[in-house]
Amino acid sequence: MKKDNLKHRDINWLYFNERVLLEAKSKDTPLLERLKFLAIFSSNLDEYFKVRVSQLRQIKQLDKKLRKKLMFKANSTLKHILNIINEQQVQFGNVIAATLTELEEHDIYIRNTSNFTDVQKKFLEHLFDESIKDACEVHKEHLELTDGALYLAIAHPDNEYSIVEIPIKNQNRFITLPGNGHQFCFIDDVIRLNIKKLIPNKVVVDCYSIKLSRDAELYLDDDYSDIELVEKIYNSLDKRLSGQATRLLYDESMPIWLVDSLKQDFKLGEVDLSPGGAYHNLSDFFSFPLPKGTEHLQYQEKQALPHPELSFSENIFDSIAKKDQLVHFPYQDFKVVEEFLSTAATDPQVSAIKMTIYRIAKSSSLADAILTALDNNKKVTLFVEAQARFDEANNIKWGRIFEEKGAKVIFSIPQVKVHSKIAMIYRTEGAIEKRYAYIGTGNFNAKTSKIYCDHGLFTANKKITKDLGQVFQVLERKLIVPKLKRLMVSPFTTRITFLNLIQNEINAALEGKKAAITAKMNSLEDSDMIKALYRAVNAGVDVRLIVRGFCCYLKANNDPNAGMKDNIFITSIIDRYLEHGRIYLFENGGNELMYIGSADWMTRNLDRRIEVLTPILDKDIFEELRHILNLQLNDNQKARVLDLENSNRKVIQKEGDKAIRSQYAIYDYLKNKLDENR
Repeated sequence: MKKDNLKHRDINWLYFNERVLLEAKSKDTPLLERLKFLAIFSSNLDEYFKVRVSQLRQIKQLDKKLRKKLMFKANSTLKHILNIINEQQVQFGNVIAATLTELEEHDIYIRNTSNFTDVQKKFLEHLFDESIKDACEVHKEHLELTDGALYLAIAHPDNEYSIVEIPIKNQNRFITLPGNGHQFCFIDDVIRLNIKKLIPNKVVVDCYSIKLSRDAELYLDDDYSDIELVEKIYNSLDKRLSGQATRLLYDESMPIWLVDSLKQDFKLGEVDLSPGGAYHNLSDFFSFPLPKGTEHLQYQEKQALPHPELSFSENIFDSIAKKDQLVHFPYQDFKVVEEFLSTAATDPQVSAIKMTIYRIAKSSSLADAILTALDNNKKVTLFVEAQARFDEANNIKWGRIFEEKGAKVIFSIPQVKVHSKIAMIYRTEGAIEKRYAYIGTGNFNAKTSKIYCDHGLFTANKKITKDLGQVFQVLERKLIVPKLKRLMVSPFTTRITFLNLIQNEINAALEGKKAAITAKMNSLEDSDMIKALYRAVNAGVDVRLIVRGFCCYLKANNDPNAGMKDNIFITSIIDRYLEHGRIYLFENGGNELMYIGSADWMTRNLDRRIEVLTPILDKDIFEELRHILNLQLNDNQKARVLDLENSNRKVIQKEGDKAIRSQYAIYDYLKNKLDENR
C-alpha cells in the first residue's frame, strides 16, 4: 500500500479539533456551553503545539537518512499544518465574536478598555491597586518567557518594548464588574487600563497579548514501532530540545517592528509565529462565571443514575458472583467503582487488591479506599504509570504515598506504557479464593467519569479472572508472556486477534455469507489494521466505524484516485460528553463476538502498551451494549461524516426518521431500564 493512501494523523487531528469548534458554533449547543467548547478547542491546540508540532520540529533536525525512514516529510507536513491552523484561527475568532454578541442579547457582557464606564474604571483602578499591582512585574527585553504563561508586550517609542506577565496563578481570569446585567472583563484589561502605573517613566504606545509555547518531551516511542529507530533518533540529537520555544501566539494588530523584535529575541523562525486575537489562553473559558438566572443557557443537569443492581446491593461481591455487571459513565454513578474498592478495603474476607493507575485524581475516594485497605493489612499491588503525559508528577506523588503506607508499587515498564483499566479483588469464600475483576475503557477517576463516556465490566467469570491474573503477573514481572484464552492483551495477542477476526469476516464475504465489522474507538491510525479494513471492504464486508478523533482511513482500495466504497461508513460524535469507550463487534458467521477495553486501533495501543480488552459473554449485557452502540450508529443530531474531503458534514436526518441524539438517548434508555427494574 502506498503511504499516500493513509491520512497523516497530525493533519487529520486538526479536523477533529474543527469538529470541536463546530460545536462551539452550533445553535444546538446552549450559549454558555459554547464557551466551554471554545475552551476545549484552545486547550487542544495548545497541547498539539507542545507535543505534535514540537515532534515535527525535532524530526526536521534529524539526519536525512533517519527522516526518510519515518516515511513523511516533516518540513512540508509542518507547513501544511500551520496553514490549516491559521485558517482555523480565523474561524475561531469569528465564532468568539459571534458568541460574545449573542451573550450581550442575554445581558452578559465582556467589557474591555474601549467601553468601560467611568464607574467601572474607578472600580478597576482600585482593584488593581489593592490586589493586582504587586503581582505584576515589569521586564525589559530578552525575558525568558514561561511556557503557556500570559504576557503583555508594551510598545514604547523608538522600537523599544517591555513585558509584563499577567498574574493568573492566584487571580481569576475574569473580573465581575459593577453595572446592569452581568458584566465581566479579562484581568488582561485591568492591567492595560493601569499600565502607566507600572511603567510611569516611559511613554506607552499600546499593549499586545503574547504567549510562548515550548515543546514537551520527544514522545517518538509513543508513535513508532521501530524501537531501534527511536533509539537512533534520540541518540542523533546533539541535545534534547525539550523546552525550546516553538510557537509565539501574538495579537495580530501588533506592529511589524515588535513582531520582528520578539522573533529575534526568542530565536524563532517564521513558522513559529502565529497571529491571533487580543486574548490568549481562552481555555480559561472553562472557569467563566455562570451568572444566576442563566440556567437556560447551560446544559440541564442530568443526575448520574444508580446502577440497577450494584447501587442497591447489600453485598457487591454477591451481585457480581451471581451475574456479570456492566456500568456506563457518565450516565451511571461512578460510586459503584468506588464501592467495589472501599468494600474490599474493609471486608475481612478480602486478602488482596491489585489494580492499574493511569491517571489518578489529585484527591479521590479511590485513593482513600486504597489507604484504608493498607490500614487493614490487605496486600495491595499497584501499577502506577509514571509516563502518563502531563500527569507524571501527580501519579508519582500518589505512588510514593501508597508505597510508604505499605503497598507494593510498580512504576513504568521500560518502553511500555500501562494503559489498561483493570482491577482484581482476591476474596476467600470458604476454602476457595475467588477473584472479582473490573475491566474498563476509562480511567479510575471520579472527575473524568462525569464527562467521559466509558464502560466498565465487573465479573467473577473464572475464564476472565484467570487471564487477568496472568496480566497482573506480567505487570509484576513474574511472567514474560501470558497464556490467554479469553482476553485480548497488548502487546501479546491484541493485534493478531483483531487481524484474525477481520480475516474471518473477509472469508465469509468471499463465500457469499453475511459479514460485518462494527467498531467504535477514539482513533484509527495503525497501517496494518487499515490495510485489513481495506481488504475487508473490497471483499464486500460491511464496515461501520465510529471514530471520535483522528482517522487515517482514506481509501477503499489501492487506487489513490478512488474514494470510499458504499459498504464502509465512518462517523464521529462530538457532544456534551467526550466519547471515550471502545467497542468492537464482529458478525462471526452469526455467532457474534463483542469486545470492550482500553485499546484503540493505534500502533502504540497494539504494540507498546499494556492494554486489556474483554469479550462480552453475558447475553443480557451483550444486548444492552448492542442497543447503546446502535443508538450511536444512528445518531442524526450530533454525528458528523468522516470522508475524503474532511468536510465534517452533519449526518442528515432523513424524512420520517426519528431524531436521535445518542448521548441523550442512551441516558433515557438506561433510565427506563432502571425504572422497569425498581
